[in-house]
Amino acid sequence: MTPLPLLHRTVRAEWIDYNGHMSEAFYVLVFGHATDALMIETGLHSGYRESTGCSLYTVESHLRYLRDVPEGAALAVRSRFLGAAAKKARFTHEMYVVAAPGAEPAEDAEPVATTELLAVHVDQKAGRAAPFPDEVRERFDELAEPAPEWAGRSIAAV
Repeated sequence: MTPLPLLHRTVRAEWIDYNGHMSEAFYVLVFGHATDALMIETGLHSGYRESTGCSLYTVESHLRYLRDVPEGAALAVRSRFLGAAAKKARFTHEMYVVAAPGAEPAEDAEPVATTELLAVHVDQKAGRAAPFPDEVRERFDELAEPAPEWAGRSIAAV
């Protein structure tokens, strides 16, 4: 297993909401950037999209907001590729506040947010799901790792 590189961002002033911490929309933005980075690492980059007309579409997500994040916080996002079927891929992202931009999360760090995603490989010209090419599936197999304990959950009934 080869881990994916961390994504780093810094919380901007415009990301702060009326409660004084990062607004929920910007957690999604940062996780979206992590998905883009995952696509590049797995061969689903812009050149692939241009040459094949295929891309990865998120069809389901489950996001957990665990802790408030203040303006100026340095973030690191760890991505885990969990597995794939012929046309689907499942992965997670964990967001951490770190000591400085570009830093690794501390060994005992707890995430401030997590998301689990299901994505479908889509042939944009045909307008439907399409199988992943062999080289992408091979990269997925190299990256696959066990799901974290929190993955696979749904929202509890109230």
